[in-house]
Amino acid sequence: MSDATAGAASVGGIGLGGRLGAAFAEKLGAERERLALWLPVAFGTGIGIYFSLASEPVFWIGPATAAAAALVAALGRRSAALLLLGIGLCATALGLTVAQQRTWRVAAPVIEKRIGPVEVQGRIAGVEVRPEGRRILIDRLHIAGLSPDRTPAQVRLVVRRPPERLLPGELVTTRAVLLPPPAPAAPGAYDFQRDAWFARLGAVGFTTGEIQRRGRADPAEDSWTLRLNAARQAVVERTLQVVPGGAGAVAAAILTGEQGAIPPDAMAWMRDSGLAHILSISGLHISLVAGIVFFALRRGLALVPYVALRYPIKKWAAVAAFFAITFYMLFASPGVPTQRAWLMTSIVLFAILIDRTAISMRLIAWAAFVVLLLFPESMLGPSFQMSFAAVVALIAAWEGLRGRFIAWRTGAGFVRRSLLELGAMCLTTLVAGFASAPYALYHFNRFTLYGLAANLLAIPLTSLWIMPWAVLAFLLFPLGLERLALVPLGWGCDWLLAIGQAVAGWDGAVALFPAMPVWGLVSASLGGLWLCLWQTRWRVAGIPLVLLGLASVAVERVPDVLIAGDAKLVGVRGGDGLLELSAQRAAKLTRETWLRRAGQDQAEAWPTAGTDADGRLTCDPLGCIYKARGQTVALVREAAALAEDCLTATVVVATVPVRRACPSAHVVIDRFSVWRDGGHAVWLDPSGARAMSVRQVRGDRPWVAAVPSPRGRPADD
Repeated sequence: MSDATAGAASVGGIGLGGRLGAAFAEKLGAERERLALWLPVAFGTGIGIYFSLASEPVFWIGPATAAAAALVAALGRRSAALLLLGIGLCATALGLTVAQQRTWRVAAPVIEKRIGPVEVQGRIAGVEVRPEGRRILIDRLHIAGLSPDRTPAQVRLVVRRPPERLLPGELVTTRAVLLPPPAPAAPGAYDFQRDAWFARLGAVGFTTGEIQRRGRADPAEDSWTLRLNAARQAVVERTLQVVPGGAGAVAAAILTGEQGAIPPDAMAWMRDSGLAHILSISGLHISLVAGIVFFALRRGLALVPYVALRYPIKKWAAVAAFFAITFYMLFASPGVPTQRAWLMTSIVLFAILIDRTAISMRLIAWAAFVVLLLFPESMLGPSFQMSFAAVVALIAAWEGLRGRFIAWRTGAGFVRRSLLELGAMCLTTLVAGFASAPYALYHFNRFTLYGLAANLLAIPLTSLWIMPWAVLAFLLFPLGLERLALVPLGWGCDWLLAIGQAVAGWDGAVALFPAMPVWGLVSASLGGLWLCLWQTRWRVAGIPLVLLGLASVAVERVPDVLIAGDAKLVGVRGGDGLLELSAQRAAKLTRETWLRRAGQDQAEAWPTAGTDADGRLTCDPLGCIYKARGQTVALVREAAALAEDCLTATVVVATVPVRRACPSAHVVIDRFSVWRDGGHAVWLDPSGARAMSVRQVRGDRPWVAAVPSPRGRPADD
């Protein structure tokens, strides 16, 4: 290429780059009022980076990066590009810093291995009513054989035969089996250990003896949280006495947020019909409580002309509604959706006090920032993701349709207004459903197809009947007259369950999908934010990213072999693509997780002897041979099978220790492998095999259990 040609190409390249840069700057200029909405996104990105790291970063990396980015923004403030880059990097670094500091603040001992039965003494901090008994949270612990520096801050125990009325604040002694919080059931699966770390839960387990009461702790030492827990339990028990069965459990969930008493079949109906969100106290419930109190008080005061003409009754009603939702939020074991809804509704009520309109995208941005600042770990959970995704999409839709809706409503008669309200309800359900769909696929591997029909029936029922009686019940509980409200509330909950059962029974009510990869969730999230936060036409560029994220469930390669962390369960993929399991009863939680992530509701069992239907799996008393994609996997039950399998198999998976060389094997996973590194997944290809363990995916983080000591390894069979 001549110098002239090269120069022309260079100028053309610079010209193209310059034009693209100018076009991008022009777009940002047109959207300058929306740029601040991306600050919580950058902050959350830093949190996501922290939790994705394979090891704990050095303590100074976040603050140092934030300081450097702030300096870049300050020095380059005359350049829009440098200013935005510096601010964005600073917010990202601050997100990483906040997440790391939160991890340090909540640090508490976690037991390393199974203990017990052992004597456990402590104070009941919370009681959860469940169909099969009670689940209690105990703090101020003394555990026989554990020194104070190794004693967890809290443990959670299942009590199958509880004594009458266990109450928060009671001092108790019992014998129990304690276990470390379980690790993920498969690489990439839900990490209960991480959630337990941030809840300061150092062990789980079950009682093996009677619970002995030792009186109550000093009432002066009871925190407001403990008193709320006691009041919440009393409401649950009194509700279940008045309204027995599933309806009472649903009523208790709506009043307190406690879902443990709901029978499994009722929970399945609500989940499969798309009505599970009604059981989780969130924006719907908080806004209804605010609206009921606000309008009831305002209309009531308006009936008194002397008061209505002389005092700001609208603002009085707003203050009363604020106190009502604050009580409801604190009382109802607040989760992320409840906190977000309370914060947003409080700002709306405050706007009434200062005669301003508050519903805007800035409101949701501030709410997200506050929640992430206080609880950065919540960003990883379905509650935060689904709640904020739905609200962001609804506000974006309202921004786009507000003018048209107001024009359609102006001068409309009763029929037209009714049709508009029905259309708005349908649109709200559709927008919220589609916005939360990627997160439902990622966390629950399911999508409800008839959620619109179910919600069209359930939302009016909840708004016009269930929640008004719930508000009245709260007012009557202190008077002992709650039965007057709980009975009609129970009728509404019965009707709600009937809707859920009917819709869940329709053919094809639920579509099951394989696990979505992390990159698919990130793509869908970024695309959704791009679509909702911008206002000009370039927002449509987010649609391909959303579609790419949804399509990731079809392109992600699922494992061919799965091995449980206790080596009691092994799964292989059959010729039809469905998972087949070595046992139908062992490792229940692991089995359910595998099936859910495989997009299945049930699985075939391995043959005890002979060959399965598609000829991939052949078993005998010593073990099984699985053949797929040109590879041979030996699934060894007895050590006697190793001599032959180690000479012929590409992959050896053994529930016994492998103490011999396996010349033919690319991958060897034995009892010690899963004991040390947790569950494993294996992918087969014509060129070989690739294995990944739970520990490899999680890395070396504070909430990940340390590698067990060799002296504590399981005994040989």
